[in-house]
Amino acid sequence: MKALAVIGYHHTGKTTLVTAIIAELKQRGFRVVSIKDIHSEAYRADTDGKNTALHAQAGSEAVFAKGLYDSALLFPRSLDLKEMLSYLKADFLIIEGMKNAPVPKLVCAESTDQLDELIDGTAIGISGIISDHLNDYAGLPVFCLQKDMSRLMDTILTKTFDILPVSDPECCSECGFTCYTMAENIVQGKATRSDCVLDGNPDIKLSIGGEELVIVPFVQKILRDAILSMVDNLKDIDPKGKISIEIRRD
Repeated sequence: MKALAVIGYHHTGKTTLVTAIIAELKQRGFRVVSIKDIHSEAYRADTDGKNTALHAQAGSEAVFAKGLYDSALLFPRSLDLKEMLSYLKADFLIIEGMKNAPVPKLVCAESTDQLDELIDGTAIGISGIISDHLNDYAGLPVFCLQKDMSRLMDTILTKTFDILPVSDPECCSECGFTCYTMAENIVQGKATRSDCVLDGNPDIKLSIGGEELVIVPFVQKILRDAILSMVDNLKDIDPKGKISIEIRRD
C-alpha cells in the first residue's frame, strides 16, 4: 500500500487537498483509505455514557458500532500508525497530518515561514493557500488545485512508495537508518524501497491466521538460530532441506 501525508497548520487547505486527492485516485480506479490525525483535546471518537463507551469501560479492547448507514471500529485508546496499518488494506493510504510519519509529504502553508518550519527530506511538493502566490520553493514544485491537478497526480504516482514497516529503531535499523530517514533517502533518490531489509528477503517468515507478520532482523536471527539448532541435531534429514513449521492452537 502506497502512502502520502498532507501536513500543515490549521486552515491552510489540508482537508481540501486531501479530499481532492482521494476523489481523483478513486476516479482513476484505485482503492483508497485515509487517516485524519486530530490534535484537539475536545475531540473524542466516542461519547461518555453511550452504550459503545460503556462496552469499552467494561474492558472491551475494541468495539464495533454498527449503524443503519455506517459502521465504526472504536478503540478506547490512541493507536499509533503501525497499529492502524494492520487494519487498512488498499492501494493508497492518504494521511491528513502525522508530520512524523515515514512517508512522502505534501506541505500546505500560508507563508514561507511555515514552509521553512515544515519542509524536510520527505517533502515532494507544496500546496494549500500559499499556492496562489508561489510557483516553486526550496526546490519543490508548488501545486494549485485549480490549475495543476494533473501535474500533482503525476507527482504523487511517481514519488509515493509502499509504506515502510514503521519499526522501532531500537529493534531494527538493520539498513543503517530509521524508517523516517529511509523515507527521506527514497524521496531524495538516495535509496530505493527495496533497500528496506525487513520485507526484502527475510531469513524467516511468520504468519498468524494467514497474515504474514513483519519481524525485525534481531528477532529473525533468534528464531532462526533456535530452530536450526534443534533441527540440525535430528538424524536422517536433508541438511539443506527447506524447513516449514505449522503450530495449531487448540
